[in-house]
Amino acid sequence: MKMFKDFSKTHVSFLTFILGTMTGFLISKWPEVGSLSWRNPEQIPSQDLLMGGNLHWVPANGSSPLRTHYNKPDIAQAPMKMFKDFSKTHVSFLTFILGTMTGFLISKWPEVGSLSWRTHYNKPDIAQAPNPEQIPSQDLLMGGNLHWVPANRSSPLRTHYNKPDIAQAPNPEQIPSQDLLRGGNLHWVPANGSSPLRTHYNKPDITQAPRSDVMILTPWLAPIVWEGTFNHDILMEEYQRNSYRIGLIVSAVGKYIKLLKKFLESAERYFMKGGMVKYYVCTDRPDEVKALNLDIKRPMKIIKVPEYSDWNQAVMGRMEVIKNQTELLFHKELDYLACLDIDIVMLNPIGVEILGEMVGALHPGYYHSPRKGLPYERRPVSQAFIPKDEGDFYYQGNFFLGTVPRIYQLTKACYEDIMKDRANGIHARVDEESHLNKYFLYNKPTKVLSPEYICNDSLGSPKDIKIKRVNHGDKSF
Repeated sequence: MKMFKDFSKTHVSFLTFILGTMTGFLISKWPEVGSLSWRNPEQIPSQDLLMGGNLHWVPANGSSPLRTHYNKPDIAQAPMKMFKDFSKTHVSFLTFILGTMTGFLISKWPEVGSLSWRTHYNKPDIAQAPNPEQIPSQDLLMGGNLHWVPANRSSPLRTHYNKPDIAQAPNPEQIPSQDLLRGGNLHWVPANGSSPLRTHYNKPDITQAPRSDVMILTPWLAPIVWEGTFNHDILMEEYQRNSYRIGLIVSAVGKYIKLLKKFLESAERYFMKGGMVKYYVCTDRPDEVKALNLDIKRPMKIIKVPEYSDWNQAVMGRMEVIKNQTELLFHKELDYLACLDIDIVMLNPIGVEILGEMVGALHPGYYHSPRKGLPYERRPVSQAFIPKDEGDFYYQGNFFLGTVPRIYQLTKACYEDIMKDRANGIHARVDEESHLNKYFLYNKPTKVLSPEYICNDSLGSPKDIKIKRVNHGDKSF
């Protein structure tokens, strides 16, 4: 059965704690043998201290039960042979403490060398779906054959599993149903009494999936947002009820300032229409930004940044800027922060469906690629290193968002790793995008955006992308 083969230190800690507790309990209930007790009758003087002097039962006042009368203990006297006179209660208590401490120590047992434990799994394949004859979605959620292996360096516990295939749904024979998430014919109606306006829609049919050609849920149960998998009106109702404040931050440095007008005006038209949005422009030339004839109505704040030697340095420095501004500004002004590149032009609505605690966007060039084909940083000397047998999806560094606290954690971790690499003369394979992918591997996104949200004309028109919401990579000046 090999039941103990895969026990982690947490299991051992818990079992040891239970064992200690049960042992203490059993000893406390141990029956007397004949007329013998656990005490040693040859106690040293100061019988009054531990035995209570001359003890006798007397009726209690009122309706109280019987109680024991005894001489006041003398704190100046103590037994010299303390272990000789232990009762079974003492032994029970000490055994309980010993078991608890042993469990605690095992739970804190240091790593041996630099190894930790994680579960190994095959990379999820976005182009494959589980066999519909299997137990529903077992492979999708369980991730194939799992086994424990030592982790590289100081990595935490993690699971190994097959790479998810985003191009296939759990059951390919299901008929796409608009009613499930799109809600049929929607209309706004006044609510009864003093309730606010709410959306009326047809009841969702749980037996029908919204999309059968793509994966809509990651193995860690994070939704993957595709056209046809959400109801904008329902989501917007929730958004308006909470009045979330959203920030959109972009870097416009050097000659890239010329792309800012097209970026902001497309955002004004398509980004979070009807939402409370504020633009933050990081630039080394504030006067040039102010001189642009921007056709926008939303508020905009200019954040001065240093001049960078090239675009790569500006991109790498973005993590530091976002981290610092989150500490100084964003935590007071925003609930969510979206971070985009300036060479993005929005083509179709991007709404509240993208909001989540921590959200990454799938790279349109790699979402069908096997794990070995993903451009992760594979050199162990880099802080962005990802072992060859690990990796879920490949995320683009030019579109990520989340709540302000989670964005702070992300940018702080990436910035610190970038600085460590710089100190060692190392430049990650794909700049800060490599560090972002490592962070998302060990800190799973709570929502994933499909390639619809970061398309590139050079990649053509894949059949599973029903709508292109942005065009990325147009650096024509």
